[in-house]
Amino acid sequence: MARNRTLRGRTCRRTGGRHCSALRVRVLVSFPGEALARWADALARLLPEAEVRAWSADAPPFDADYVAAFRPPAELFAREQRVRAVFNLAAGAEAMLSVPTLDPSIPIYRLEDAGMAGQMADYASYAVLRWYRDMDRYAEQAARGEWKQLKPRRKIDFTVGVLGLGEMGGAVARRIASLGFPVRGWSRAPRQIDRVAPFAGRDGLLPFLADSRVVIAALPLTEETRGILDRNAFAQMPAGSFVVNVGRGGLVIEQDLLNALDSGHIGGAMLDVFATEPLPPDHPFWRHPRVTVTPHVSAVTLRDVSLAQVAEKIRRCHRGETVTGRVDRARGY
Repeated sequence: MARNRTLRGRTCRRTGGRHCSALRVRVLVSFPGEALARWADALARLLPEAEVRAWSADAPPFDADYVAAFRPPAELFAREQRVRAVFNLAAGAEAMLSVPTLDPSIPIYRLEDAGMAGQMADYASYAVLRWYRDMDRYAEQAARGEWKQLKPRRKIDFTVGVLGLGEMGGAVARRIASLGFPVRGWSRAPRQIDRVAPFAGRDGLLPFLADSRVVIAALPLTEETRGILDRNAFAQMPAGSFVVNVGRGGLVIEQDLLNALDSGHIGGAMLDVFATEPLPPDHPFWRHPRVTVTPHVSAVTLRDVSLAQVAEKIRRCHRGETVTGRVDRARGY
């Protein structure tokens, strides 16, 4: 029997030509660790018309119509042969795209904001204001019992660059601009955002970096963006500038950043994502005096908000309507 894999925009049909609305939908939920039951129970409450089950490696095939998952095991898609669409319980899709058993013809839908963009804008704003107002230097002085006022900066001289102008990066750029800072944004293709100077493509990257006193990385991880912040990129930034990474760890060549910090060319870094997570206890970022480490908390997935979005997407799919947030596999997001 052929698999049903034809959710491509406005149609959603099962093998045999019957329309989805005549069928009771089955949704399989997969989530790492002990949180799985909570995610499955919450989706079942939000989608009472569906049969919702938590993934178990020991259970027989569920014949799921849809899968809602974060970092699902490869075994899931090897077993479930009737999946029409996958709903990724995260904004970034690289983990889902790397599952080898997920048939490339099955569409993947990502979360769109779901309360995360505001969190990320808060995090980035804190980092910018902290460095703009020299709070790290004041903390060092306080530890020495030293009373000394530093020369204030002017916002006009403190340009902030945002790498990535998607939903997350766009929210960050707008928030920083609302604080009165000059903001420039870089994206793969040109994007227009009020009060944000646009830069695009490889030709626009070095000019974007050249005057950015803070660079905030909010890009997805793709083959094009992997390692985009390397020694060449850091060398283009003004001396004493700062780096924030809230996108993906693979955007930054970590040793290049450490070298730029040790040389003093980069004045500090606030890092929320890393090439290896959890960050190993012996990693030099933990002990570096100019690095602040946070454990992937700049934009935490809010379960109820996220699942409410997933429930509505499943309903729209089941009715044969357009579903937004489809991942472009070629681009990786």
